[in-house]
Order: sequence, then structure tokens, then C-alpha cells
Amino acid sequence: MFALYKKEIAAFLNTLIGYVVILVFLLITGLFLWVFPTEYNILDFAYANLDPFFMLAPFVFLFLIPAISMRMFSEEKKTGTIELLFTRPLNDLQIIGAKYLAGLSLVIIAIIPSLIYVLSVYWLGFPYGNLDLGIIWGSYIGLIFLASAFVSIGLFSSAITDNQIIAFIIGISISAFAYLGFEIIYSLDLFGNFDLFVQSLGIQAHYTSIRRGVIDLRDLIYFISLTALFLLFTHTLLSRRKW
Repeated sequence: MFALYKKEIAAFLNTLIGYVVILVFLLITGLFLWVFPTEYNILDFAYANLDPFFMLAPFVFLFLIPAISMRMFSEEKKTGTIELLFTRPLNDLQIIGAKYLAGLSLVIIAIIPSLIYVLSVYWLGFPYGNLDLGIIWGSYIGLIFLASAFVSIGLFSSAITDNQIIAFIIGISISAFAYLGFEIIYSLDLFGNFDLFVQSLGIQAHYTSIRRGVIDLRDLIYFISLTALFLLFTHTLLSRRKW
């Protein structure tokens, strides 16, 4: 399993697209946080915190993570190497787990350079160091749980088809609905007393809760359950293979 994990990491980092994806994440967040005059601009925000980054990052992840995960099974199907993969002394869950952990590790690698934003805001604060690090570390934990859910969705999308572009589109669509769809339904006020329940089905409500700096067990259970659900979907899909 560890050998497959290393192979997936190496396959991503040994290609130009791997570094391009990481660079795009940092470039987009950097431009919106420090250059473009938008609601996410930290200098215009005039407060020493990283809320704009943690509000912006999920929308970048909606494209970044499907781009990372789209090839994991679809490329194996297209090249025919998936038959060889499943003849290895690994069961389906180990193969899925190795690819999932590789995808999550790659997202974390992309997140790590954003720590420079923490240092920048720490230095720019008035007085110097006027920054609530507890909320920031809590927000990073929330971001990793969010990435975990998106990676599992991306892996499921990649298992559906042998076309990477289709896998990418499916991954974006499902992730966007899981993050934004329930919030939109909630805002329509269609279900009366059940509106809050509908909102709680979406990722955004739980991610926002963790971003406040309070690690609620219910939010952790939600993310773990959602991740496990899509990994189970992936396993079910692959167990019906006919190649």
C-alpha cells in the first residue's frame, strides 16, 4: 500500500502539471489576498486575520482538487494498467486508501506554502503580532477536513469514467453542490422547520463552524462520514468492474 502511495505522489510531482496546480493555488490566493481590490484583500480588510484566505480557499479547491484527483483511476482505465493494479497483492480498499491518502497529501503540500500568509499578517499586525493564532490553526484544520471530503469526491468521480476531463467536470459538479447547493436550498426557505437540517447536510455549514475556532465533534463526524461515504461509493463502483 505504501509503495502505491509513493508511486502516486511521484507520478504527480514528476510532471509539470503537479507544480502548475500548486503554483496556481498560491497565485490565485496571493493575487486575491494582496493585489486585487476585492472583498478578500487583506490590506483593504484592515484587520490582522486570515479570514479572507479561509473564505477564498474552498472555491479554489473546487477546481484544484478535481484537477489533482481526476487522473487517479481514469488514467489507469484508459491505459489499461488498472488490470495490472488489481492483480497486485492489495485488496480494493488498500488501493483506494493509497490513492486517497496520496491525493490528500498533495493538497496538504499545496497548503503548506500558504503559511507565509500567516507570517505576513503576523508582521503587519498593529501592534506587532496581534493575531489570533488559535483561530488560524483551527481554520487550517477545517481546511484539511474540507480537502479530505473533496478528495474522496474527486476519487469517486475518477472511478466513474476513463476520461480525465469528464472526471474533472463531475468532480467539480459534485463538490460544488456539496459545498454550495444545500446553502442555496436553505436560503430559499422551502422547508420551514427543516431548513436548518437541510443546511447541515452541506459542507459549508460545518466548515464555517470549524473556522470560528471551535472544534465541534459533530463537525468532525460529518466530514469523516462524508469522506467515508464517497470512498465506499468508489469501492462499490470498482467492485463491479468488468475489465
